[in-house]
Amino acid sequence: METTRREALGLAGVAAAAAAMTASHATAAPNLGSPTKTLFWTATITPCDKSQKFDPGAFREILAWYKHCGADGVVVLGTSGEFPSFSVAERKQVAEVALKDKHGLNVIVGPGTPNIAETVELSRHAQDHGADGLLVIPPFYFNEPPVEGLTRYYSMLFDQVRIPINLYHIPGTSEAPITIELLKNLSHYPNLAGIKDSSGSADGYKAFVEAFPALNMRTGTNNNLEQAFDHGMGAILADGNVFTKQCADVFAAYRAKQDYKPALAKLRMAQREVRGLGGSPAAMKYGLSLQMGGAPIYPRSPMVEVSGEQKAAIKLAVDKLKDMA
Repeated sequence: METTRREALGLAGVAAAAAAMTASHATAAPNLGSPTKTLFWTATITPCDKSQKFDPGAFREILAWYKHCGADGVVVLGTSGEFPSFSVAERKQVAEVALKDKHGLNVIVGPGTPNIAETVELSRHAQDHGADGLLVIPPFYFNEPPVEGLTRYYSMLFDQVRIPINLYHIPGTSEAPITIELLKNLSHYPNLAGIKDSSGSADGYKAFVEAFPALNMRTGTNNNLEQAFDHGMGAILADGNVFTKQCADVFAAYRAKQDYKPALAKLRMAQREVRGLGGSPAAMKYGLSLQMGGAPIYPRSPMVEVSGEQKAAIKLAVDKLKDMA
């Protein structure tokens, strides 16, 4: 059957290829890891104390805060969570804290490393502790590894893990893009759930959602939220750390079949007007600690704590955001 399909693709061209891929994915991913696709996940920070040790108590409070503000889920140990700065043992601890009490959140864990052995180890650990899914960055350091190599790498993971797996497209950081060809190569795995596209490319995201409508092709940037909603997709947003309620309001309006665009305009206006809250994990951590009214949250090296001048600017931004709300 597979040989026949490839021959048909070659004869019929691009249009037939897209149709065949759509049909393939409609049956390939029955388990996407959530009851509905159009959810909002916060790409959560990982709190540290002043000595740069992971702070479990602060993390529990942060997860409860996200839920209180309306987030549907969280991605633990992604880019905003500074995952490369933590050891394998520490990453297991972070995941365990998030998964022991999910606070009603859908919890996706980032297990990616540059090597398949540790990626599988962290993936199986997350699976064993009840993760709803995984978000797996490609093996990084080697620039643009061949699709054949990435297919083999991810296949080794899929062969050993049964929970939903999402691929992480962040080529500006990983230097290893997720491509339609790679996804097609992996489409026979029933736990291929989708992607997070953090490239910010409108055209690239459009190609993803049109090629794989049955998967959850989540946007990682809010400039592509309209396209996500048009195709019934979700989002994983770093902006959800400090604009949690504003992001949640957009998704709540959409799922209530209301006009979500006023809420989206409000979110974007807040982001334009309130500078300094996004960007680095350190800035997000300080802004989030001010919003929650708790103890300071510190970054992990090589990130550095925000300066006194930056703290003053972030405090003004948080105050302005409260006034806007």
